[in-house]
Amino acid sequence: MAKVDVLLGLQWGDEGKGKVVDFLTPKYDVVARFQGGPNAGHTLEFDGKKHVLHQIPSGIFREGTINIIGNGVVLDPITFENELLSLAPFNLELKRSLILSTKAQMIIPSHRLLDAAFEKSKGVLKIGSTLRGIGPTYQDKMARVGLRLGDVNAKDFDQKYQSLKGKHCETLDRLGFEYDLSEQEEVFFKAIEVLRSFRILNTEYVINDVIDQGKTVLAEGAQGSLLDIDFGSYPYVTSSNTISAGACTGLGVSPKLIGEVFGIFKAYCTRVGSGPFPTELLGESGDALRKQGNEFGATTGRPRRCGWLDIPALKYATMLNGVTQLFMMKVDILSNLGDIMVCDSYAHQGKNIDEFMTDFDDNWSTNLKKFPSWSNHSFSKYDEFPVELRNYIAYIEGRTNVPINLVSIGPERDRTIIK
Repeated sequence: MAKVDVLLGLQWGDEGKGKVVDFLTPKYDVVARFQGGPNAGHTLEFDGKKHVLHQIPSGIFREGTINIIGNGVVLDPITFENELLSLAPFNLELKRSLILSTKAQMIIPSHRLLDAAFEKSKGVLKIGSTLRGIGPTYQDKMARVGLRLGDVNAKDFDQKYQSLKGKHCETLDRLGFEYDLSEQEEVFFKAIEVLRSFRILNTEYVINDVIDQGKTVLAEGAQGSLLDIDFGSYPYVTSSNTISAGACTGLGVSPKLIGEVFGIFKAYCTRVGSGPFPTELLGESGDALRKQGNEFGATTGRPRRCGWLDIPALKYATMLNGVTQLFMMKVDILSNLGDIMVCDSYAHQGKNIDEFMTDFDDNWSTNLKKFPSWSNHSFSKYDEFPVELRNYIAYIEGRTNVPINLVSIGPERDRTIIK
């Protein structure tokens, strides 16, 4: 029986998942997103152009691949329509290659307003939300009052919409939040008509049917493992399960069907928004790494916080996900930097600690290990890597007990080296 391979990020998101999905897609018949929403920004670069996808799976550019938006996703119809418009120049057969789950939750305009109102009310305790309405939509899902994509074809859709909007407006009024929905609603209902033109199906049957036929499936995660609602640095997390277990609940597949788990991480760390960041570089050193890596959010444009690789965090994410292969991204960014550092463990009250701490604060510190950087010359296979880079890779493999089988040395498709 065919297996579902899972691809996900092992840090705080922005690891380069979009590029790797695009690179791997020719090996798969189906690519399926299993959680998250328009807060994700998966960047692909080929033919000299950059493409950013937010909700549509990253296999969409590969002809013959079926792309599924699973039940674990929250979808914004307005963002969805905008993505379709951005894909129009490529003449893709989207109605054939894209299928949406009836059970995926829908983001409506008032969800975005709630997101902004809730974040504003937190003051200095704000979590750094992308303000895309993700959290309030998952809240409605858990409260069992949300709209699902399958509802767009129900006779009473307008009534369901007005009922949910009414609940949201009551909350906004109570918070004293000023708003005007008229303009957004006009765009929203236009986008709903576009949504209705696509296949909205019970995708759990679609996926299990293709598995029974022996076809291959790649489950694509969004955000990163350290933003998981349960296992991340709570409350500075996203609203879904970003780890490999989320692929089962977000697509409707049995755990016994999970095959390879590809864990993607940068050669250093970045984070957007609030929350603990043990290896963060502040001041000029952080600014330099941000500029070198062009670390600005694909969705929000916000500057990312930058720091060195965190081994306890990487080991933690590898354990939670059952990672079978590691993929290291943006190796080229650390080239020609002189000495680079890695957090080998944490220190607390005179003791060295190897466990990842979700509530890392000023009472903790990092034990850093120094490595020489490598030259950024042109190489096309692993055997050509400088000895400094090979030593860096060997150290990470030794600390995680997982092989690094793919190394990205640039944003383009052909700057990807399989070990």
